[in-house]
Amino acid sequence: MSDTSKEIITEYKDQVRILKQQINELEDAGKTKDAANKRCLQKLENTNEDLERSKNTVKELEQKLKELKPKEITK
Repeated sequence: MSDTSKEIITEYKDQVRILKQQINELEDAGKTKDAANKRCLQKLENTNEDLERSKNTVKELEQKLKELKPKEITK
């Protein structure tokens, strides 16, 4: 094998190594992003559940208030 061929092969190996490293970094970044998205989705789901409970509580309190008002008027 000539020196030029050896240099080309060495350069090719270096480029393959660099590309593999970049792929690993991109995969890690993707996993990190997926984990962050999962946490955000869980927070959103919890917030939505809290909102629904709060709405129900407000409705119940409004209903109780409506029931109390007629009693106060008759007093």
